[in-house]
This record gives sequence, structure tokens and C-alpha cells, in this order.
Amino acid sequence: METWLVTGGAGFIGSNFVQLIVHQDKQIKVVVLDKLTYAGNFSNLKSITRYARFHFIKGDISDRQLLSKIFKKYKPTNVIHFAAESHVDRSIDSPEVFIHTNIIGTFELLEATRIYLKTQLPLVQNHFRFLHISTDEVYGSLGQRGLFSENSRYCPRSPYSATKAASDHLVHAYFETYRLPILMVHCSNNFGPMQFPEKFVPLTILNAIEGMEIPVYGDGRNVRDWVFVEDFCKAIIVVLQKGQVGDTYNVGGKSEKMNIEVVQEICAQLNHLYPASKNEKLKKQRVFNYEELIRFVKDRPGHDRRYAMNIQKIEKKLGWTPKYSFSQGLNRTIRWYLHNKKWCAEIKNKYARQRLGLLNEKSAKE
Repeated sequence: METWLVTGGAGFIGSNFVQLIVHQDKQIKVVVLDKLTYAGNFSNLKSITRYARFHFIKGDISDRQLLSKIFKKYKPTNVIHFAAESHVDRSIDSPEVFIHTNIIGTFELLEATRIYLKTQLPLVQNHFRFLHISTDEVYGSLGQRGLFSENSRYCPRSPYSATKAASDHLVHAYFETYRLPILMVHCSNNFGPMQFPEKFVPLTILNAIEGMEIPVYGDGRNVRDWVFVEDFCKAIIVVLQKGQVGDTYNVGGKSEKMNIEVVQEICAQLNHLYPASKNEKLKKQRVFNYEELIRFVKDRPGHDRRYAMNIQKIEKKLGWTPKYSFSQGLNRTIRWYLHNKKWCAEIKNKYARQRLGLLNEKSAKE
């Protein structure tokens, strides 16, 4: 039986990945290490806690002693590294937290992995993989045309993307210097069930449902490529199984959308799935269409204009391609939030969906 150590496995993408693996493959033991910060939620994993193949450890990836104990006890055959601070707005307010987790934490995990592998037999060393989850944001901002490739120049423009770029370079350095068997994926914007509502899609869904203003930064014409989280999780599995050691793979959904288009489609689907005429909170405000809640607000400092991914490498070399269109994935996402009101209420106790990343300005509506 293989053992996969998944860092950040109680977060949004990590928990979707862990659930997929545990439900899909009975021959894999999954060990989750998660600090359970504000965005980590153990309830995301409740459907798999009954499995003996699942183990959870609360802890920090920057704790070398803890990492050593985990490697010694569980002897992982793969490490999948999701753990990261990931919200750009928060990185503007508190960059030091991002430096600690994304850079120092990744370094400690790499070191613990390197030391562990030195004690293993060649068969284990040859099979082992360290898969690092990165982001398209390390590439910076695109113009109106073109796509990011795996060879695109790094040009991070926020504290978040700068710390992810630094962690990427560390991972590549451990491959070149120590021959650590690494793999890396750069993903475009993920969306789907269990995403913390500081992110754009769940924030829009929940604000709309509750009759709150739907904020759209700047002119709403910033472009992102969107990939449904289940598609991305399956891409990770494919990279683990078929990827060339030392290689990087871009993963996207081939679904470029302006932010205002995303909001408009969410409103349109909500009007069908949960009509404003049946939503008591909207009726009290005499709001007859979710789009009436849209408000353009002050833009984020350094807001990248466009991201878009060239995913030909993973399609041609590994045979992965996204299954869900943006509309299909969004429909599943909205339905999940509509049917999981308890989860949403619990999250609201952690984060009331207030605006962040305005350089400590008092007003979020300037």
C-alpha cells in the first residue's frame, strides 16, 4: 500500500483532492498534515474520517521535528504539497505570514524529505515523488493576447505570488542540487465546493444568496482562466503517475472569463436555481434580480490584468484535459453552497466577508 503525505489537506483544493483519492483508490493510505488556520477546515474531511486509510495530523509544515516524526512513522511514498497562504488581499495586509508558510515552510518540508529519502532503499527512492502545487500568478500579468507556458518568465506582482515564486525556485533547486524527485504544477483559478469565501466565486455566491452587495474590483474586466477543482485534482493524479521527474506542467480549464462575466453568470444561474422571487432576503429589499446587487469597488493594489494558460504540454504528453466547462462546474458549485448552509454559517464565524487588501484604508467602497 502506498502512503501519500498531503500538506494543507484540509484546505479547499487539498480536501477535494484527499476525498477523491480516499474514495477512488483503496490501495492508498493518505496522511494529511494541516495547521488548521482560518482557511483549513477539518469538517471538509468528515466524509472520510471513518476510513482506516486516512490519518490526520494538526501541525505546521515549518516544524522540522514534527516533519521528521511523520516521515519516520508513516514512511510516505509521495508528498503532495498544497499547504500555502493563498489569498492575494491578505498578503497585502500581512505579507510576513506568507513568507513564513510559503517560503520557510516549503524549505523545511524539502529538507525533511531530502533527509528521509537518504535513509531509504533505492527502490523507494526511485518511486518517490514530491509534487509541489504552484500558481499561474508567479508569471505576472499578460497582455490582451498570448498564454503562459511552462517556460514563461517569472514576474510576481504581489506578496503572495512572490512567495510562491520563491518556493518554486527552492523546489527546482532541490531537484538540480540534490536530485530530489520533484514535480510541479501551475494551476489557474480553481473553483468548486468547500472553497473559503474570501475567494471570488464563493464570495459572490454567498453575498448574492444573502442579499448583500456583490463587489467587483475596478472595471470588472480583469481576466482569469477558470478550472473546476475536480478537474484539477485529477490532473494532479495524472502528473504523479505519468509526469517526468523535474518537469513542470501548467493546468487550466481553457475558460477565460472577465470578472464581471463570472459575476453575471453566477447571478444568471442563481436566478434559475434559487429565484430572487423566492429569496426572502431579496424580497425584503425589493430586489428582483441578483444582478441588482453588483457594485463596482476600488481596485486591488497591483491587480494583474489577465492570466491565461497554455496547457498543451499536459494534454499531449500526459493525456489530461478538463472535463467540465465553466458553466457546468459553476452549476455544481452553486448547488453545493445552496445545499450546505450549515458549512457556510460556520465559516461566517471565521470571516464575515469583509474587504481586505486596501492597505489598511478604512473604507472598502471608495
